[in-house]
Amino acid sequence: MGEIRASDVVNAACDALVAGLDTPGLRMLAACTRAEADYAVHDLLPAVLDELGITFCPTGSETGQEAAARALARRMLAGELTPREFTFRIHQRHGHELPLTERLAELDDEYDILEYGDRTSDQADADVTAEACRLAAHPTVPVNPTDSPS
Repeated sequence: MGEIRASDVVNAACDALVAGLDTPGLRMLAACTRAEADYAVHDLLPAVLDELGITFCPTGSETGQEAAARALARRMLAGELTPREFTFRIHQRHGHELPLTERLAELDDEYDILEYGDRTSDQADADVTAEACRLAAHPTVPVNPTDSPS
């Protein structure tokens, strides 16, 4: 969904092999060089995920966008992103168009006007954290993983 580099997917494939997962597609993915990764990952990843029993969400699909938003929420909760960075990335990627993340887009707008109102950044951060918890708790297996791009 554009959240990580293709070379990071190759590195994750290598980590999965080291951890004991082993499928033909996973080996092919792990064998990609950095130069090959940008074009090979897109072609190899769907089959690798299928081999591993992981649901593949097509790029641009609503289920894929929601899965990416939930993954970003988990990253924020793990301390990899600040609440402000999290809302900015969600708002930048989805605007106010994705129902699952509409509240986060609104909170990103609120960050922009904090200095003019009564709310503090700590209050906004708390609201974002609550929303991230809601997203992270949302079911991670899409009902229809093959929906078409909107």
